[in-house]
Amino acid sequence: MDTLTRIRAFIDVVDAEGFSAAARRVGKSKALLSKYVRELEDQLGALLLNRTTRQFSLTEAGHTYYRSASEILKEIDNLADLVRANNSDLRGRLRITVPRSFLDAEIGQSLIDFGSEHPELSLDIVSDDRFVDLVEEGFDVAIRITRLEDSTLIARKLDDFQVVICASPEYMAKNGTLNHPSELSKAACILDTNGRSYSNWRFVEADGSSFTVPVRGPIEVNSPLATLRAAAAGLGVAAVPDFIARPKVQSGELVSLFDDFLPKDRGIYAIYPHRRYLPAKVRTFVDFLHGWFRKPS
Repeated sequence: MDTLTRIRAFIDVVDAEGFSAAARRVGKSKALLSKYVRELEDQLGALLLNRTTRQFSLTEAGHTYYRSASEILKEIDNLADLVRANNSDLRGRLRITVPRSFLDAEIGQSLIDFGSEHPELSLDIVSDDRFVDLVEEGFDVAIRITRLEDSTLIARKLDDFQVVICASPEYMAKNGTLNHPSELSKAACILDTNGRSYSNWRFVEADGSSFTVPVRGPIEVNSPLATLRAAAAGLGVAAVPDFIARPKVQSGELVSLFDDFLPKDRGIYAIYPHRRYLPAKVRTFVDFLHGWFRKPS
């Protein structure tokens, strides 16, 4: 039995968080995967997994081995992809992490369209609003909605992004017109707690200088869709991603506020680790999304 097969079994078990789940995912028996992992541990002379009937966890040696072995296997697979160089015949699994707001909005259709175009490629899409560690957690690519910061990761911009400040016409009629973002500190605001500075909304003056306004209100919720619904119900002013707010603003259910004060330094990015051999599946996926966002609405 070759070492790579044993390593793959170990990686599969860790990624699936258990032997039974890994067996179902890769189509091999639980007993066979357990045999491969035991042989790997014997070969290394170290225990990689703590396993009982109820618990499963990595040992310290297992954590170290998993990180390095995952990268080695990815490089091997990526090199094979490069040699094949046939994007119309993609194989394997592509692990993607995306914000929930992206997946739940109309732009989430982009992932479905990609899957339809490449049916032989298995997509493992994880909806998560935290900034995951791509290398540590074994993801191939992430979709992030953010201001781009210095990173060891590679980023490709897919589209511009803004947060829309909005309220219902009924709320505005009842509480009066807001003339400057600073007035939000006294308004009823609906807070989406997914944001890192959800209680301090950021704006930009005409000269380019930025300022923040501390806000509070009757509702805090970790969902931009729920935030949007609360604003449409007249419960307060909300800060919502433009790709979620746009339909209700266009229909008149919500009124956008302070458009001239909104920062324009954020975007939607596809982000992936720097690797010597970029996998064909990652390159194809990122190229597809880049083209998808440039199609007419």
